[in-house]
Amino acid sequence: MKSDNWEAKSQDKNEEAAESKEFGGGTDDYNNVADAKPICDTSFGKYDICELAGDARAQGGPGATVTLVSPRAPPKEWQIKPYSRKYLDGLKQVTVRAVPNSRDAPQCTTQLNIPAMVIELGGLTGNYWHDFTDVLVPLFIGARRFNGEVQLLVVNLLPFWVDRYKRIFAQISRHDVVDFENDDGAVRCYPHVVVGYGSRKEFTIDPSLDETGGDYTMVDFTRFLRHAYSLPRDRPIKLGDVRPPGGRRRRPRMIILERTNSRKILNLPEVVAAAEAAGFKVVVAGRPKASYDEFTREMNSFDVMVGVHGAGLTNCVYLPTGAVFLQIVPYGRLEEIARTDFGDPARDMGLRYIEYSVAAEESSLMGVFGKEHPMIKDPAAIHLSGWGNVAEWYLGKQDVRIDVERFRPSLLRALEHLR
Repeated sequence: MKSDNWEAKSQDKNEEAAESKEFGGGTDDYNNVADAKPICDTSFGKYDICELAGDARAQGGPGATVTLVSPRAPPKEWQIKPYSRKYLDGLKQVTVRAVPNSRDAPQCTTQLNIPAMVIELGGLTGNYWHDFTDVLVPLFIGARRFNGEVQLLVVNLLPFWVDRYKRIFAQISRHDVVDFENDDGAVRCYPHVVVGYGSRKEFTIDPSLDETGGDYTMVDFTRFLRHAYSLPRDRPIKLGDVRPPGGRRRRPRMIILERTNSRKILNLPEVVAAAEAAGFKVVVAGRPKASYDEFTREMNSFDVMVGVHGAGLTNCVYLPTGAVFLQIVPYGRLEEIARTDFGDPARDMGLRYIEYSVAAEESSLMGVFGKEHPMIKDPAAIHLSGWGNVAEWYLGKQDVRIDVERFRPSLLRALEHLR
């Protein structure tokens, strides 16, 4: 029987992993992993991952290498970018080697009886959505099976970034993070090393494709985050709850995320008034001024999150399971992008997802171009002209003025989801 508790699930899967040493395949798959042969899966463009089981030796420095010593492993070498989006420029490479004799490998200076993971924090790290999509979710996928007993060897270590998410890293690993790129002179030896990480879909986990070692899902990931930050709410308010003695029935709490650059809600006070009239207690929030830990607790206190498509919607990971996520999609045939980036992941998190598509009349671009311009009349042609125009205008230079009458049914749907 599967456990609903991620800690129990992790323990169950660790025991299963101890019984089975078979890891996933790929174009460079060796069948007998019990013989400590490396597997480098290069079958999917952004998902090159190597598993080395046995005598694995990690040598840091500018030309970092990870070497497996095994008399049964055919000598071979791979160049792996240990980041989830392999196609990006400027990423560092780690050399993965298999050699038959220990004399062909660097000699150990440190011996640890735990696994290790080699990852990179370059690429698009620093953009909030990419922090989760490219690093934290893939790291959970790759490392959660080790239940904290894994050491992270990090290429392009960003100490300030790791510090921001220190509670997450503390749950991933109980051991010091190693600045692998500057780990000159050390040869760290492990019984198991994973090089690289990734996910098959954006901002989510697909248990049928992502080898998590524990059948983990995005519901498990958000539960893991609530545990990491000691967040109190697993479920949102349920309308119809018994009225407190002598008190008024509580209203569901809604947060509206305010953008300050592009994709602003120009008539935000009207939207707030409409939400309050529908029965919500509304809080408008811009960039958090409190510490990140405090902000996660604040996010967890809401039953509904509303916002225009953008990186700030990543905060949905801290909502209680079953909460409502209402995404406002700017004009310009952006629905597929919005669903890929947030809609599908929100459903995978167990959130109740609502999508409101902005009409041409609600877009500031109408005043810029007029209704006969292709930017308004034929968004499909703009998409065919290239991503540059889509990014510049639909995402970069558009604000919205919400028709509150048209928006009201979405607010009422949000209420219904809480009944």
